[in-house]
Amino acid sequence: MKKVALVTLGCSRNETDSEELAARLANDGWELVANAEEADVALINTCGFVEAAKKDSIDAVLEANSLKQGKSKKLKKVVAVGCMAERYGKELEAALPEADAILGFDHYADISERLNKILNGESIKAHAPSDRRKLLPIAPAERKKTIQQPIRSTKMGEGERVLRKRLDDAPVAPLKIAAGCDRRCTFCAIPFFRGAFVSRTQAEIISEAKWLANNGVSEIFLVSENTTSYGKDLGDIRAMEKLLPDLAEIDGISRIRLSYLQPAEMRPTLIEAMTSLPKVVPYFDLSFQHASAKITRSMRRFGDTDKFLELIAQIRSKAPLAGIRSNFIVGFPGEDESDFQELLKFLGQARLDAIGIFGYSDEDGTEAETLPDKLDQREIRNRVEEVNSLVEQLLSDRANERIGEEVIVLVEDRASQEGRAAHQGPEVDGSTYLLNSAAAVGSYVKARVVATDGADLHAN
Repeated sequence: MKKVALVTLGCSRNETDSEELAARLANDGWELVANAEEADVALINTCGFVEAAKKDSIDAVLEANSLKQGKSKKLKKVVAVGCMAERYGKELEAALPEADAILGFDHYADISERLNKILNGESIKAHAPSDRRKLLPIAPAERKKTIQQPIRSTKMGEGERVLRKRLDDAPVAPLKIAAGCDRRCTFCAIPFFRGAFVSRTQAEIISEAKWLANNGVSEIFLVSENTTSYGKDLGDIRAMEKLLPDLAEIDGISRIRLSYLQPAEMRPTLIEAMTSLPKVVPYFDLSFQHASAKITRSMRRFGDTDKFLELIAQIRSKAPLAGIRSNFIVGFPGEDESDFQELLKFLGQARLDAIGIFGYSDEDGTEAETLPDKLDQREIRNRVEEVNSLVEQLLSDRANERIGEEVIVLVEDRASQEGRAAHQGPEVDGSTYLLNSAAAVGSYVKARVVATDGADLHAN
């Protein structure tokens, strides 16, 4: 039996892609192994979002290649897939000869056949990247008339077989509800290589959620490039409000969490659904990116300090203990001192539970790459350091506000009793550590917050 090791870089959407690839390969007789040195093929699922992620992806390919050249007596081929492979194609093939092949998204459907050919010494040329947004009609409502939904599950005799294989046994798992993005943020290249926004059908999502529940998952994390757009290409912009109650009916699912919410697309009905359904945690992953109206307009986004604070107030009027997180870009072209101070002002007033700060850097092919008034990299680094210093204190203060609060913690590590409360998202946010507890992984433990350590909580 041929063996393959999957190495996944990047976000939770990449994790779902890896589990689809794993299912396809397992269905065709491949054995999945954890260590690349034990595999015939190392399949590197790359990330192409920002420079640091690209570097990590290249390093993973180089590391696998060094195993092939060194201590591994079995590893024969190193293959790159994922966003970076899709985004750069032939360019990456020329720049990274350590990869035996560069495969794009269109190769996933016949991934087993491709890997067999590569193992047999055949050369598969990388694709020439193109703007995947142009593969579909511009108007979302027209898409359902011209294309079929992406195939993520297939009928296999009686019942439905989900095209996914779990690569871990964690009690939480991402569930992709859509792919692509219709927004044109000037700093972001994702729509170019991920394509236009395409929702999965509700039946397909429900089917996969049930499968996850039957495979040890009790918290599902709905992911996409823009979750607030779910259903618009199906002709129903409020499709999420209809999907959530049906997901909540699934036995075995205790928590439903949404991610990647666009502030400009938040609507009262969605806020109501996210704060009133018992299984849907009041967790708002809102992509603000900045707070200066001038900068958000330059980003081709909408909003400012007052509008964002108003949205936060609407959420907290419905769920006072809601978790709210966001990411911000510092040093965007044209950001002057007043814009920077406006961002600091907003952060000081928003009382966010988790904050990600990124210094601006040019991304290939984006509109922002051509904008004037670029800041010096040293100035960007200085601003990042300043805002991170503030953020560290703000997150500590926000965590201290939760002392005395009752939380329900999903245990994810038995030895340390580390887990997450409802307001904490997986991987990107703080954790809650249970004191005087020996709960099993996957348990939900009710406790009261008694102390903090930075953004982390301690509960008893």
